Amino acid sequence: MKINRRGALLGAAGAAGAAAVLPGAAQAAPAAPPTANGRLHEIGAGRHRVLVGGVAATVLSWTVDGREMLLTHDPEDVGEGYQGKTILPWANRIDHGAYTFEGEELQVAINEPERDAALHGLMSFVEWSPVSHRADSVVLEHVLPPDYGYPFRLAFRIEFRVDDRGFSSTLSATNVGRGPAPFGTANHTYLAAAPGTRIDDIELEIPADTYYVVNDRLIPTGTAPVEGTEYDFRSARPIGRTTMDTAFTGLHHEGGEAVVRFRRPDVDVELWVDESHHYLQVYTDDDPSTDRPGRQGLTVEPMTLAPNAFVTGDGLIVLQPGRTRTGTWGYRLAE
Repeated sequence: MKINRRGALLGAAGAAGAAAVLPGAAQAAPAAPPTANGRLHEIGAGRHRVLVGGVAATVLSWTVDGREMLLTHDPEDVGEGYQGKTILPWANRIDHGAYTFEGEELQVAINEPERDAALHGLMSFVEWSPVSHRADSVVLEHVLPPDYGYPFRLAFRIEFRVDDRGFSSTLSATNVGRGPAPFGTANHTYLAAAPGTRIDDIELEIPADTYYVVNDRLIPTGTAPVEGTEYDFRSARPIGRTTMDTAFTGLHHEGGEAVVRFRRPDVDVELWVDESHHYLQVYTDDDPSTDRPGRQGLTVEPMTLAPNAFVTGDGLIVLQPGRTRTGTWGYRLAE
């Protein structure tokens, strides 16, 4: 195949990178080095506190009355399983890392060699720059430059905001290049099981009519109705022994939101997504790469596009120069 290479945790939130000092300049005491997750940004309101890491605009912690709600990791650890990361400029996989856009054949790096796929975009280890930081919100931004496999230029801005029910994330993507650009996003935050339990004990409700059938490399081969299958969570029921690394679509948005409900033994939580999100990826964390036990957390990823969308076009957003797309999702306690 010819490739066209056209040019084009809480309390530690004060950590920051050390500034360079010019020769002859007065030298102040060096700032603390950044964590493995970059600069840390703590925000809060009422009972809720959220910690955001600058690397990958990562949700590192959400506590309610001091109780951690997420399956996460220490800020000094890189973590595994993309926990909390904002995924850009594509979510899930590109089969073989190869796609065609406007007649050009393009190839991105394979970072999941066991499945011969390019997984979760290009920004999972990129630090975003802070724009503003208030008591209840933080805004970060990053401009993604073009490269051989993704020769497009996008500017991203994300706001995390906390209120008296939970927190939200609003992402804006603007095409600052000269031509149209393919784009999609997701977030990989895991809700933790209640202490001393597994996700098997969570009653889960997903307002989705359709799921994606996949091959042994988790590349979609088609869709099917959830009705009559183990993937039908349209009415709340315990997860039990069901295993999923499964994408859903056919979401029901009511009042502008599609709402996933998690009834843990100790608390009820909701994940809501706005109408820019028509896909969800559910992963039951059955085989973590670390020594921790499996099924301690559940990720339901808000996605704006389907898996392998750069190949199939399923849900792919094409941003024209100067245009912006914005989407919001959030976690909250159920009323």
